[in-house]
Amino acid sequence: MTAPAGPAGPAEGDKGGLRTALAGLTTRGRSFLAAGIAAAICAYVLGQSDLLRVGLLLAVLPLVCAVVLFRTRYRVAGSRRLSPGRVPAGSEARVHLRMDNVSRLPTGLLMLQDRVPYVLGPRPRFVLDRVEAGGRREVSYRVRSDLRGRYPLGPLQLRLTDPFGMCELTRSFSTYDTLTVIPRVEALPPVRLSGEAKGYGDGRNRSLALAGEDDVIPRGYRHGDDLRRVHWRSTARYGELMVRREEQPQRARCTVLLDTRGTGFRGAGPDSAFEWAVSGTASALVHMLERGFSVRLLTDTGTSVPGEGSDGFAGASQESADAAGLMMDTLAVIEHSDGAGLSRAYDVLRGGNEGLLIAFLGDLDEEQAAVVAKMRQRSGAAVAFVLDSTVWAQRSGGVPAGAGDVRVQLLREAGWTALTVPPGASLTDLWRRADHARTSAGPAPATGTTTGGWA
Repeated sequence: MTAPAGPAGPAEGDKGGLRTALAGLTTRGRSFLAAGIAAAICAYVLGQSDLLRVGLLLAVLPLVCAVVLFRTRYRVAGSRRLSPGRVPAGSEARVHLRMDNVSRLPTGLLMLQDRVPYVLGPRPRFVLDRVEAGGRREVSYRVRSDLRGRYPLGPLQLRLTDPFGMCELTRSFSTYDTLTVIPRVEALPPVRLSGEAKGYGDGRNRSLALAGEDDVIPRGYRHGDDLRRVHWRSTARYGELMVRREEQPQRARCTVLLDTRGTGFRGAGPDSAFEWAVSGTASALVHMLERGFSVRLLTDTGTSVPGEGSDGFAGASQESADAAGLMMDTLAVIEHSDGAGLSRAYDVLRGGNEGLLIAFLGDLDEEQAAVVAKMRQRSGAAVAFVLDSTVWAQRSGGVPAGAGDVRVQLLREAGWTALTVPPGASLTDLWRRADHARTSAGPAPATGTTTGGWA
């Protein structure tokens, strides 16, 4: 990612620019100017021509430095390159700065400063030596954040000085970059996932074993069809030109539900229950995309991401990397919602044919637990990770029996594979536990025409 900061200066007249340059005189430059004026006055009073020459030299030197520096500052170009532009929380990104002297004159000492938010670390400052005409200098620094979000970098500030230290000017470039810090993604172990009968997962393997990658269905030739698609065996059989029509198997679906209710989570910071739920959601999304599922992110507000393709899922023609990037960018800036219920998410799921449903839930009262229980009827299989934010806020080592266990038991009775999440738990271990619990409980009862879920 490169953000050029070109050599064009601010839109102001030469007179205003010169006033700015004169205002940038350093203490040394002002002293030389004052001494020159004083010497010129004394030379006029005393009639000393030699002293007048010295005074003029002292007064003209800082003025010449200011004019030269004023003209040079508009011929220095800067650029910034961020690598990478999207990093997980706790990881580092490197910012590369490049300064080009596009003028015919060498520059003096350059002091470079880039503005960064305080959560990314201290403000970087660099001192660059004299840059020759047409030359360039490159520096870099690292940024790191434990908090997800989108952070602006810039604008870049350049402080120019002349070789004699008479004048000092500051130039701010107008462009900036944005660093996206996404939630931490935990690699999940492969568990036995079954998709729809003609989807990916186990169902897809069976389909390909029987029919191959292309399900060849011949049809009549139409004007514009590629002749390489002609199916000669069908042509000889039907007595007319037939072409192959490829029909790809349907991708199995997976919906990952993230509860963002402000009433469902307490506490803040990278170790809070809500941040664990966001990180778990990101890990589940990436894992299911890698398994070949059509995945979407759903929140309690009813918002579906990516929101394209069939019913808000990432369509078969959309690259998994693009879909993952869009959902990661959404999770990077997601915050608590003002809603108090999960009814909007249930309305989205009412259409059925949802495949596998994975939910990361906060505190549930009796009413919301009943709403979540009904979601199971609209999906092939459902797995819930329930976080008790009160326990997380206390940072206790276990999950005591109480209302939380009652709600989890209600979900299990409705067909969910529900697990409570203790503070600091590993999603990898919970993922294996969910698979073991699902296998021990036996296959889920059939609901509709969809069988996608945890086998």
